[in-house]
Amino acid sequence: MKAVDVLLDAVDARWKKYRSELKICRVEFSGESVHDLRVAVRRLLAIFDLLRSVIHHPHIQKIRRELKIQLDDLDELRDIQVQLADISEFAHDLPELAVFREYLQKKEKKLLHSAHKKVKSLKLGGVSRRIEKVSGMMERLSEQNVSESLNETLDDAFARAVRYYSVIDAEKPATIHRLRVAFKKFRYMIEITHPLLADFPTENFQKMHNYQGMMGDIQDMEVALQQLSDFSNSAVSAELIAANAHYTIRLKQSLFNYLEDKGELLTFWRIAPDQSFPWEN
Repeated sequence: MKAVDVLLDAVDARWKKYRSELKICRVEFSGESVHDLRVAVRRLLAIFDLLRSVIHHPHIQKIRRELKIQLDDLDELRDIQVQLADISEFAHDLPELAVFREYLQKKEKKLLHSAHKKVKSLKLGGVSRRIEKVSGMMERLSEQNVSESLNETLDDAFARAVRYYSVIDAEKPATIHRLRVAFKKFRYMIEITHPLLADFPTENFQKMHNYQGMMGDIQDMEVALQQLSDFSNSAVSAELIAANAHYTIRLKQSLFNYLEDKGELLTFWRIAPDQSFPWEN
C-alpha cells in the first residue's frame, strides 16, 4: 500500500470509530463506554501526531488540542472507575477496602454528572470540517515525502521512548510513567503504519499491549495510593492501614514484574535509522 492511502484510510476509520464511541457514550454513560471513548480519542490523536510531520497547517494542532481537552476532561473519572473495578476483584478477600470503596463511589458520582454533561455537549462540526480539509491536503501530498517523513517520525518517537527507558529509576515510578506515555504514542503510531513495514510480526501488537499494560499496572497502584492518601487526610483507621499495605505490596510486585522484562522494549523497533529492524535479524 502507498503511505498516503494508509494515512487516508486511518483518518477515515478512526474518525468513524470515534464518532461511534461518542454516540454510545452519550446514550450509555458507563465505565466501559468512557474507556472505549478514551481509547478512540487516543487512536485518533495518534494519526494527527503522524500527520504533523507531513502537513504543517494550524488545522492539525487545533484538532489535536480539542481531542486532548476531551481526554483531560475524563482523566479523573477514568482513574476512579479503574480503582473501583479493581476493588471489586479483592472485596471478598479484603473487606477492609469497603470504606475506601465508599469514598471512591462518592467521588465517582460527582464526576459522572459533570463528565456526562461535557460529553453530551460536545460539538463536532469544527473538528469535522478541519478533518475534511486535512484529508483534501493529504490527497495532494508526495508519496516519497510522506514515506520518508513517517519513518523519521517513528524513529523519533521510539528514540524518545528509549531516552526515558535509559533513565528509569525503580525508586521513582514517575520515570516509568513518562516512558509509558511515550511508548503508548509510539505503539498507536505503529498500529497505523504497520502495513508499510515489510514482514512486521503481527504478534508484536499483543506484545506491545502487554508491555504497556505492565507499566499501566504500576501507574494504577500509584494512583490508588494517592487516592488513599487523600482520603486518609480526613479519616485514619485500621481499614485504611490495611488498604495501604495492600496497594504497597501490589505496587512492589508490579515494579518487579516490569523491571524483570523492561528490556523487551528494544525488540519493537530499530535503535537508529541506519540499523535493521529487530524482526529482520
